[in-house]
Amino acid sequence: MHYDIQKSKSAALVTGTALLLAGCASVSLDGRHDLARDIAAGANMQPQTFNAPPFILSAFVKASAPGAPAHVYIEGDGLAWLSRSQPSLNPTPTDPIALRLAAKDSAPNVIYLARPCQYSGTANGERCDMKYWMGSRYAPEVLQSYNRALDELKRKYALSGLDLIGFSGGGTMAAILAGQRDDVRSLRSVAGNLDHIEHSRVHDVSSLGNSLNPPQYANKLARIPQYHFIGSEDDIVPKSIYDSYAAALPSQNCMGYHIVEGAGHNSGWVETWPELLRATPRCR
Repeated sequence: MHYDIQKSKSAALVTGTALLLAGCASVSLDGRHDLARDIAAGANMQPQTFNAPPFILSAFVKASAPGAPAHVYIEGDGLAWLSRSQPSLNPTPTDPIALRLAAKDSAPNVIYLARPCQYSGTANGERCDMKYWMGSRYAPEVLQSYNRALDELKRKYALSGLDLIGFSGGGTMAAILAGQRDDVRSLRSVAGNLDHIEHSRVHDVSSLGNSLNPPQYANKLARIPQYHFIGSEDDIVPKSIYDSYAAALPSQNCMGYHIVEGAGHNSGWVETWPELLRATPRCR
């Protein structure tokens, strides 16, 4: 339902192109870490890490209301590629859009979770395997790591539930988590790749063969209040990806979406986010 509030390269090539072709690859790793810390500090979000095998997940947390739910933001794919043919050696984002969104959120409990190997490494100290920002970015072991981190966050801050918000590939992650867990109150995505198999088909690239996909959890997701934001100028994740995901769900009663005019894949979101966040996911 539309609410009026307004062959063969890796599929990661497409989703990463907008970032890396903007010249962002020149930003040093230290600079990327400093930027994230500065954004979080401006919103009184404190840095944390969670030992959630097989990864250590980096987080920024603002938690001032024990017993209340939390808005949990999940980052996009980050700097997955350095060029159209050269993968990055470290996926830490040059501009963490999901963190910028979290910093605009006035809720009392706001949590940002980076993706595996962004800002951190593995639980056993070994170097991150590149596959985790390529074809295995939504592999079962990745979801296992997030589930462990979310369980620890709930325990540590006495959270009563989770409102998941994912940017780009973080939207994929958020949807899969919502399809697996019983404590997710709502799901939102921003430029979210909600069906990466359809995404690969649309862009005529190879699929993420080792990854889970949100439509696999269609029956459960159909019962979760959700709202999805799509950029009118987003040619990385166009509306057809949302349409494919929505068609897979047996019911549309809990779904809404909004086309944000002028927004691209990586632009036009942060400025409008406080207003967009007022669109509360509900089931009819």
